[in-house]
Amino acid sequence: MAYTAPRTMVRTQGRKAFAAFGGRRPERRHPLVAAAMVLPLAALLVVVFGGWEAVVTQASSVGVMLGR
Repeated sequence: MAYTAPRTMVRTQGRKAFAAFGGRRPERRHPLVAAAMVLPLAALLVVVFGGWEAVVTQASSVGVMLGR
């Protein structure tokens, strides 16, 4: 049978590694804040790559699939 480290030892080593890489826990963003961060980039990509027709077509397809 293989030797396994006790859970407390594993947790302690994980904390040490976590502290070595900055030590900050990632903050959770509100979904509206995340959307406000992503939507401008998404709009820019749509304009740059000319994908507006594809977005409209896919939204239309989803609407038809949902029965609207």
